[in-house]
Formats: sequence, C-alpha cells, structure tokens
Amino acid sequence: MKVGLLTREYPPDVYGGAGVHVEFLARELRSLVDLDVHCWGEGGADGLLRHRAWPALDGANDALRTFSVDLSMAAALAGRDVVHSHTWYAHLAGHIGKLLHGIPHVMTSHSLEPLRPWKAEQLGGGYALSSWAERTAAETADAVIAVSGAMREDILACYPAIDPVKVHGVHNGIDTELYRPDHDTDVLERLGIDPRRPYVLFVGRITRQKGVPHLLRAARRLDRDVQLVLCAGAPDTPEIDAEFRTLFEELSRTRAGVQWIPEMLPRPQIVQLLTHAAVFACPSVYEPLGIVNLEAMACGAAVVASDVGGIPEVVADGTTGLLVPYEEKEPDRFEHDLGLLLNRLATDPERAAAMGTAGRYRAQREFGWGTVARRTVEVYEEILHADR
Repeated sequence: MKVGLLTREYPPDVYGGAGVHVEFLARELRSLVDLDVHCWGEGGADGLLRHRAWPALDGANDALRTFSVDLSMAAALAGRDVVHSHTWYAHLAGHIGKLLHGIPHVMTSHSLEPLRPWKAEQLGGGYALSSWAERTAAETADAVIAVSGAMREDILACYPAIDPVKVHGVHNGIDTELYRPDHDTDVLERLGIDPRRPYVLFVGRITRQKGVPHLLRAARRLDRDVQLVLCAGAPDTPEIDAEFRTLFEELSRTRAGVQWIPEMLPRPQIVQLLTHAAVFACPSVYEPLGIVNLEAMACGAAVVASDVGGIPEVVADGTTGLLVPYEEKEPDRFEHDLGLLLNRLATDPERAAAMGTAGRYRAQREFGWGTVARRTVEVYEEILHADR
C-alpha cells in the first residue's frame, strides 16, 4: 500500500502536538506501508518531499500561502493509493489530491476551526478560508480520524453532514523510551532553575488556545517557594505576545523564581525539565487530546490540567493528576481553582510523586505509537476495500 502523508510540521520544524503526532506516526508507518511524507520546507530526501509557498505570494495572507503549498503537495501524489492529511494546513491538499488522482482521502483532525474563533485574530480574513478548507475536506473525506472520543463528538457536532460511520477514533500516542525520566540536573542548572525548590512547568505555544495568560494569573496563588518555569514561544499574534509579556513582567516583580524560556528546547532538555517538575500545568481552553500531557506523564510528572476536550481521556483525575473545570464565562474562577490545585500538588511532593508514577504507567500501557500506527493502517484498509 502506497500512502502519501501530508503535514505542515515535520522534523526539525515541529512546534505543536500535531507535528509530534506526524513525526512518530510516520516512523511507525514506514514498517507497515510504502510511505511518502509531504511537508513544508526546502529540499527533501528519500520518502520525504518538502514544499514551500509560492514566492509570488510572499507577504500575502497566510491562508493563501498555505493553499499554494497544498497545490504543490496535491500535484506530487501521483502513484499513491491513499492520501492522509493532518491539520487545515494540509487538508485541502488531501481533498484536491483525492479529486485529481482518484484516491481515497483520510484526514486526521487535531483541532477544529469552528472551535478556535480566536484564529481570526491571527489570520484575519484567512480564518474564513481555513474554515472553508477544513469543512470541504471533512465533508468529502473517505474517513476522518479523531484523536479522542471528545474530538469525535466535536467533529460530528461541527459538521453534521459527515456520516458518523466515517469518523474513527484513534488516540494520539507517546514514545515512552524517548520520554522517560532523566534525573540529571545539568539542564536545570544551565537554565538557572533551582533543583532544590519545587517548580510548576508549562511547555507550549503562546496562544489563546493554550491558556498561558490564565496560568500567569493563577500563579499569583503559588507559595513563595514554588518556582514557575515557562517554556513558551511562537506567539500567534503581537496582541497575545504583548499580553503574555505584561503578565509575565507583573508576576516577576512580585515574586522570585519566575523563569521564561522563549526558545524551543531540544527534546532531551524538555525531558529533563519534565522529570524534575513538581507539577506540569496544562491550562488549555481547548484541547482535542493534548500530547504534551502524555509527554509529562511519561517522564513521571503529575499533571494539573483543564477539564476540556480529550484531556480527561489522558489525565486520570485524582490518579495521574488533577483536573480543573473550565467555563469561558468564569475565567476568574478557573484561575483561582487552577492556582489552588497547582499549589496543592507543588507543596505535597509525596502525592505528586505517586501521581507521576501512575502517569508513566498509564502512558506505557495505553498510548504506544505502534498501536496508533496499526489502527491507522486498519482505517486505510477499510476504505480501500470499500472502494472495490
């Protein structure tokens, strides 16, 4: 079976959970199918083709530049039996590839544009285009893969024209050999983090979705001895960047031990930070699953996360971490409760350690990438047999 896998992110240019998903899924799929990966960028290698936006669109709206990459990807799919796209950045390529080459299209939905209205702040009128591309691909795809049960429900609610039979649940996964506890402290020391004091850790992009401003306000309730470490970069817009910087500076003036690491750290360094975190914080206001929580759990960190989307399918409340109810209309209450629970675990090392141990066990038992890849191939086979 010849499969074309379409994505914006691919190593070394991975900045979010969808990119992590594609990286590890592709690694496992190569032993099961004949795989070509199409991604953004320059150059390429055997089985990897990189595509760039048309130079004529330099400076144009990002959605238009994305569509030019999609056309390049679609043109390169000749000879494939199945096309599999990830995120709206590649879904239109999958749809056009299906029409152009007469092959079935599978799309994995990592998030949904109708549930991310703040993207209009980033894309302007391009948000209408990204929404159109996602809807068109979703409603015409031969199969849609949802990364959680909650995501499946959201897909069917947002796009009721889709036949529910076509929506398959396949969880994200985690490599528990790459993400495993690292008890060295050289990275902490180099970054100026005191290994003798507990710290709350955040890893993610500075976006409305990831809820970083909520975390900064919640951190006002942390005990004075608890540090806050933010591995946070790639702000969506100047506005969210400015809001983040203002809140960070305000918090830094009132307490010591507030650390911001704006650059994207290599995976081994993130692993060490996760290992030593008293608590990992995930304040997302929307999260179809949340690979980052799996990464934290695999490294033995207790998790405090918002009770949204697919997060409860990963974080077992009271066992591997604590969940905080989120209501858009009650941000103050969310921030109060988030700060309270973060502080509760950060100041109770025995309970946090027990949750971390339980989290690693759960990650190993239930979220292996080999299982994800095999289940994905079953979806390919099902739609290919349906066409015969």
